[in-house]
Amino acid sequence: MCNIDASSSPPKSQRVEFEKVDTPSTIDTPYLERDLRLRFSISTFPIDKREDVRMTYINMGPFQPKLKKNPSTKYGTQNCRFQFSWFSKFPWLEYSISKDKAFCFPCYIFHDKPSKNEAFVVDGVQNWKYVGCEKTCPFAQHEGGHGSSHNDAMLKWSNLKDPSKHIDKRLNAQSSQQILENRLRLKTSIVATKWLAKQACAFRGHDESVNSLNRGNFIELIKLLATMNEEINKVVLENAPKNAQYIAPKIQKELLNIIANKVRHKIREEVGDAKFCIIVDEALDESHKEQMAIILRYVDCDGFIRERFFEIVNVNETKALTLKNEICNVLAQYNLLVENLRGQGYDGASNMAGE
Repeated sequence: MCNIDASSSPPKSQRVEFEKVDTPSTIDTPYLERDLRLRFSISTFPIDKREDVRMTYINMGPFQPKLKKNPSTKYGTQNCRFQFSWFSKFPWLEYSISKDKAFCFPCYIFHDKPSKNEAFVVDGVQNWKYVGCEKTCPFAQHEGGHGSSHNDAMLKWSNLKDPSKHIDKRLNAQSSQQILENRLRLKTSIVATKWLAKQACAFRGHDESVNSLNRGNFIELIKLLATMNEEINKVVLENAPKNAQYIAPKIQKELLNIIANKVRHKIREEVGDAKFCIIVDEALDESHKEQMAIILRYVDCDGFIRERFFEIVNVNETKALTLKNEICNVLAQYNLLVENLRGQGYDGASNMAGE
């Protein structure tokens, strides 16, 4: 028997109990055993438990006990022992006290099918005599070259040890970055929309294709902002995903509608419960559709008379009853009480023509 430091002996707390599973009949209650002689293959556990078993072993790390004196093995006239210093050079090593053999921790963890590394997973290796030899070192031969099954297992072990490399963390990080880029892209479109609306400039261009020399005020303004800021340049126009560029005519109209609603609510707050007048005019737009414009005239809290363009409504016809119903609908929508209405002005002489 070998003398073992009490501090190096695996405590009972390192044994993780699981529900009873179909394992070799020699053990009735399976648990995660540190000594490899008693350790079950991960494939013997139920499928829904294997990842838990694998992660528990990874959290515990390789079993690397520090013995006062390792048992010796006779090779001819030499007595060779496992050396604790080998753990530093080969951190993937595990040592079985009961078998006096070395095993590979990551290869055991990710052992799914028979491979050249079977000895380091099932039987163990004991030829201590050749450890350290440049050409015949069993540990170095086990590692193999780039792309070996051992190195693949090492990579998986490294990734699972680092929580930042877990797929859920990667997806969250990618999602967070995408959210920031989308916000900056949308903010750029909002800034361009606000500036063009304030200056009463046209948005669209005759030719908005990528090869056009003038793609319209909206896109050209975004291009200008991109030249002034490298962060914006990375996320807009051709550098943006095709399905999230935020420059389509529909997007422009949605942004304008949101801004218009904010302005209307601000005007409504400014009117409050005060008395007000309305000025109404109707005309044909470029598409020959009848439109009715409604302007509010009121005295603000500072005593100044304000006239605010409030709403434009499409109407099917310009008959008095139609205009009256639309005006009432707008006033009701913004809770502007008719009893507070103190004046009305209309420019609709054509509505009185004929009969």
